[in-house]
Amino acid sequence: MDALAGLLDGPRAKGAFLLRMIMEPPWSVRIEDRAPLCLMCVTEGEAWIVPAEGHAVHLRPGDIAVARGPEPYTVAHEPGAAPTATIGPGGVCTTLSGEPLSESMRLGVRTWGNSPDGANTMLVGTYQMDGEVSRRLLDALPPLLHLPAEVWSCPLMPFLDEEISRDEPGQSVVLDRVLDLLLIAAVRAWFARPGAEPPAWYNAMADPVVGRALRLLQNDPARPWTVASLAGAAGVSRAALARRFTGLVGEPPMAYLTGWRLALAADLLRETDLTVESVARQVGYSSAFALSASFKRVRGVSPQEHRTRV
Repeated sequence: MDALAGLLDGPRAKGAFLLRMIMEPPWSVRIEDRAPLCLMCVTEGEAWIVPAEGHAVHLRPGDIAVARGPEPYTVAHEPGAAPTATIGPGGVCTTLSGEPLSESMRLGVRTWGNSPDGANTMLVGTYQMDGEVSRRLLDALPPLLHLPAEVWSCPLMPFLDEEISRDEPGQSVVLDRVLDLLLIAAVRAWFARPGAEPPAWYNAMADPVVGRALRLLQNDPARPWTVASLAGAAGVSRAALARRFTGLVGEPPMAYLTGWRLALAADLLRETDLTVESVARQVGYSSAFALSASFKRVRGVSPQEHRTRV
């Protein structure tokens, strides 16, 4: 599993807050839900996203934007519109004075807004969880990613638009998976832009030697890897692998493996009730003591302290 695939095991949708928003101008909504990720696609009309810092982004039909939390931002019919509603943690919508709006603005299955015939329609998918595995990828993205329709085309957007208001058995699972795939497609398109600056390891995945070595480490972190055994599995000499891996990824193979193992361990500690001993063995450490020593050296806290904080 590489870190791009890790998006599906990091902030994986799993019951994401997903809806169609239909609004008639004037309108403006302040987003303060602190969610790690939110995807927004305009299907009719237009919308503006105004981040806490930086320039406002104009969304037109076919555009997609990905906002990274936890910083707040505003979505409105025009950049200067004053907010009249706030979205808080858990997708709770209120007036600026705290009066609930969720029910009064409900327009149907997964549909919300101030008018059923409004001029502006958006699909919004909000991820509720974050993950250590995916963080190394998400940290390489800007706070607000914008892909205009003219530079990318994704057949998933019309499909999501069609499926979002259905209420059939298993529908939430279908929508979660489509949202995951849409996110992956957007990230790929972002890094494929001319002049894009993806993280070094992302580009290294395309290298025939280093890419194979990365996949071996990521798919089998519990194996007692050495540079020699990894080089043998990749079909090159130890010196050649060490030189090529460090040059492309920016760190030696064993340093990368340590970071990968600790990211996996951090997610397991947060998302499961496994003992530290079990987590240690799953990610390649011989004991809970060995994991704890490495975890504290790199992250500054023990595995148990990490779990308690989360």
